[in-house]
Amino acid sequence: MTGSHATPGKTVRPDQRGRGSGLALLVIASCQLMVVLDITIVNIALPHMQKSLGFSTENLSWVVNAYTLTFGGLLLLGGRLGDILGRRRVFIFGVLLFVLASLLGGLSQESWQLLAARALQGVGGAIASPTALSLITTTFREGPERNRAFGVFAAVSAGGSAIGLLAGGMLVEWLDWRWVLFVNVPIGLLIAFATPRYIRESERHPGHFDVVGALTSTAGMVLLVYGFIRASEDGWSDPLTLGSFAAAIVLLALFIFIESRSRQPITPLWMFRDRNRAGTYAMMLSLAAAMFGMFFFLTLFVQNVLGFSPLRAGLAFLPVSVIIAVGAGFASQMLPRWGPKPFMVTGALLAAIGLGWLTLTDVHSTYLGSILGPMLVFGLGMGMQFVSLTLMAVSGVAPKEAGAASGVLNATQQVGGSLGLSILVTMFGTASRHEFTDQLPRFMEQATPAQKLQFGRTQELPPPWGNEVLTAGVSSAFVVAACFAVFAALVALLVIQVRASDLARLQGGATPGVTVAGETSDGTVSDGTVSDGTGETSDASGTSPDTPPDTAKGPHSHGLDP
Repeated sequence: MTGSHATPGKTVRPDQRGRGSGLALLVIASCQLMVVLDITIVNIALPHMQKSLGFSTENLSWVVNAYTLTFGGLLLLGGRLGDILGRRRVFIFGVLLFVLASLLGGLSQESWQLLAARALQGVGGAIASPTALSLITTTFREGPERNRAFGVFAAVSAGGSAIGLLAGGMLVEWLDWRWVLFVNVPIGLLIAFATPRYIRESERHPGHFDVVGALTSTAGMVLLVYGFIRASEDGWSDPLTLGSFAAAIVLLALFIFIESRSRQPITPLWMFRDRNRAGTYAMMLSLAAAMFGMFFFLTLFVQNVLGFSPLRAGLAFLPVSVIIAVGAGFASQMLPRWGPKPFMVTGALLAAIGLGWLTLTDVHSTYLGSILGPMLVFGLGMGMQFVSLTLMAVSGVAPKEAGAASGVLNATQQVGGSLGLSILVTMFGTASRHEFTDQLPRFMEQATPAQKLQFGRTQELPPPWGNEVLTAGVSSAFVVAACFAVFAALVALLVIQVRASDLARLQGGATPGVTVAGETSDGTVSDGTVSDGTGETSDASGTSPDTPPDTAKGPHSHGLDP
C-alpha cells in the first residue's frame, strides 16, 4: 500500500486532525472502557450463568475465552478496516455490532447461544477498539497533548478489568446475570450517537483486507488455547490435545508465511524489526497473561473460599482500579522527563512482587491480610506499564499504519490474556487434581452421609475439603503468573532502549533532521512523509513510492534512531 506524497510545506486542514476536544476523548475512552470492561464483567456472573444455562465446570471458561479469542484474533483486521474504510465509520459499525451481540447474549436460553453471542461481541470489540486508539493518534498532536490522551486511554484499558468486576457484582446482586450484557446496549447506542458529532472522519487509504491472514491467526490461537484447556482436563498425552497443538502450530506458521508474502499484510512484519516495538509486544503478551490470571482466580477465591457475595466481590477489586489509575497518571506525567524504560522495568517488577505475594494464599487467608496488599502492588505496576507500553508501541508509526500498529498492540494483550489464562488453568488443574487425591481420603473419613451423596452426584468436594483443592490450584497458578511478570521485567531491562528521538517526541519537540508521523519540525502537518534532512522525502511507512510496505527497512524509516 503506497501513500500520497507531499511537497515540503503542504499541510492538512485543521479539521482533518479532529477537534481534539475533551468530548472526543470521552467518546473514545467510553468505547474502550465498554470493550475492555466486558472481558471481566462476566467473571462475577459465571456461577450464575453456569446454574442458569447448564454449563459444565470445564466449559465455563469458554464464556471468557469465546470473547477474548475473537477479540484478540481479529483486532489486526479491525485496525486495517479503519485504515482503509475510514476510522470513524468503522468505529461506529464496531460499536453497533457490539451492542447487537450484547443484546443477543442477554437473551440466551442455551449455553451455545451465549457462547456464540460472546464470540460476536469479540468481533465487534475487535473492530471498535483498535480504531479507537488510532483515532487518538490522528486527533491529538504528538507531545504532551497526546501523552495525556494516551494516559487516559491506558488508564481506562488497564482499570476496565477491575471496574468490570465491580459493575458485574452490582448488576448480579441487584438485578440478574443477564444485565452484565444488557448494560452495554444503552451505553453503546450513546457512543454511536455521539461519535459523528465530536469526531472527524479520518483520511481513507487504498488497500485490501487480509482475510486469510486474520482467519489463520484466529483459528491457530483458538486451537492453541483449546489444547491447553483440554490438557488440564485429559492430560498431555490425550490424542485430541496433541492434535490441537499440532494444528495450531501449522496454522500459525501458515499465518507468518502469508504475512511475509503479502504486499499488504494484516500484520506488517517490519514492525517487529524495531527492538523497542518487538520488546513492547512481548511485554504486553506476558503481562496480559498475568493480569487475566489474577482477576480470574482471585474472583473464584473470594467468592468460593472467602464466601463473598457478588457485590462484595466486586467491591473487593475497586482499590485495584483506583491504584491503576494512579500509576497511569503518574507515569504519563513523568514520561517526558524520565522516558518509558524506568516505568517498564519498575512496573513489571512490582507486578511480579504482587503475584509472588499471592502465592502464599491459603484457606486461612483474609482479604485485608492476604489479598488487598498484593493487589495494590500489582495494580500500581500495571498502571505504570500500560502508559509506557502504549506510547512505545505506536511511537514513530506513520498515520496510515496507526491502525495496524494499535491492532498488534491490542491483539497481543487479548491473545496474551487468553493464552496465558489457558496455561494458568492447566497449572491450576494439575495442582488441583493432586490436592484432590490428598483430600479425598479425609473427606470419606469425615463427611456426613448427605455430603457423600452430593459428592456422588457432582464429583466435587464440598467445603472445607473443596476449599483446600481450590486454594492449592490458585496458589500454583500464581507461581506461573509471577514468572510471566519476571519475564516482562527482563525484556524491559535487556531489550528496551530509549533514544534521544523517543524523548524528543514525548516532550513535544522535533528530532533534529527528522520529521515523523506527518508533522514538520515547525509544527505544521504534512500528509505523512518523512524527510531525512537531505532534501528528499519518502513515504512515512519507510518505503519509496514503488516499494511495497513489507520491504520497509524497519526502525530507520520511522525516525526512531537519533
